[in-house]
Amino acid sequence: MSWTPDPRPDWVAAVNRGDVGPVVEEARRPFDPHLLMAEALVRQGRAPNDQAALGDDAFVEPLTLFCHGLEHEADLTVMGRWMSRRMILRLLEVRIQINDYLAADPGTLEEPVEQPIFVIGAPRTGTTVMHGLLAQDPAHRAPEGWELLRPVPPPDPDPDIRAADPRIALAGAELVMPQTVASGMLSIHEYSGRMFKECLSAMSFEFRSEEMVSRTDVPTYQAWYDTADLRPAYRTYRQVLQVLQRRMPTRRWVLKSPAHLQGLPALMEVFDDARFVITHRDPTAILPSVTSLIATMRWAHSNRADFAAIGRYHLELYARSLDNLINLIDSGRLPADRTAQVPHRQVSTEKLAAVRSVYEQLGMELSAVAEAAMAAYVDATPPGKHGEHRYEFEDLGLTRAEVRARFARYIERFDIPVAANE
Repeated sequence: MSWTPDPRPDWVAAVNRGDVGPVVEEARRPFDPHLLMAEALVRQGRAPNDQAALGDDAFVEPLTLFCHGLEHEADLTVMGRWMSRRMILRLLEVRIQINDYLAADPGTLEEPVEQPIFVIGAPRTGTTVMHGLLAQDPAHRAPEGWELLRPVPPPDPDPDIRAADPRIALAGAELVMPQTVASGMLSIHEYSGRMFKECLSAMSFEFRSEEMVSRTDVPTYQAWYDTADLRPAYRTYRQVLQVLQRRMPTRRWVLKSPAHLQGLPALMEVFDDARFVITHRDPTAILPSVTSLIATMRWAHSNRADFAAIGRYHLELYARSLDNLINLIDSGRLPADRTAQVPHRQVSTEKLAAVRSVYEQLGMELSAVAEAAMAAYVDATPPGKHGEHRYEFEDLGLTRAEVRARFARYIERFDIPVAANE
């Protein structure tokens, strides 16, 4: 069969036809990086040419390439242009806010970010589940969506004041928008202002993030990003974490993104005492699932979403990344005593056993209070809560034998059970 996206809601179709004036007018504005930077500066009460307020200009090249892709390559709908433009303006405005905050309170950069735990692994291998479980430990802290989208000023230490922060609704509206634009998105991955969020959102402030290529098909930016130095993105991410904990009790951060597989050397340089939880799954299950996610996300922004092309790209991307992971482990650069390996089948069927294994592998103590909180979390988040995520391997245009051959080293190294041929 051939992948077909669900129909868009009527209101989205109306916007894309040009029936909703204000949205259409804003969406028609060009993706000119200089005009966008000037608008962000004015929105923050600065002169439109106050480039210094945006900080180090290392972000300008990727921003320029991304804007080129949005204007000339991505084939965006009206809604896609509007959402992309709003995202860029937020990223630029928050850059200004972060720089202002650090200038006013330079002691923030002395905040310790000690032994953070990064949950990594290819997409759709259980990273979200594991991240949520580890976040239940009272000794840990996981960033929420609103905190990574709008980290300045730091959250209030008073839980009641924090829960009423208007940034929660502001960020939530942006995060939920793709779910309302693309029917079926919610069954694949849920987002909200209060849910735990992936690291990509903070790395995007440097415009060096897979968030850009997940949403839109921008080949020129993609080619640049595939070989880009990710250290600036990780340094900014560290600063965001320092801002977020400035007024709060210091706890160990629990962080998550499959994209870290592509940036491990840079991550380990910036977070040199990090610990890692790596989830593993049969690649023949990974590829159609992640391809469905990316294709649906792109469908929210464009009329063009090539399922097979997306699948082929991720075949090569994660085969390379997982080979590099093995190299890092075998060379000792990724220390065994700071790394836990977890099979997807355990994460999906024996969640508490999977967590106990992680604590044991990392030499950490799992308290009774933490385990009880994790058990309650499991009960409150049953699988399939928002419907079944449906996808077909055959839509990839690949055979299972091809996929297994490309991932043979990974499958053998981690003893991953693979499904029988159909």
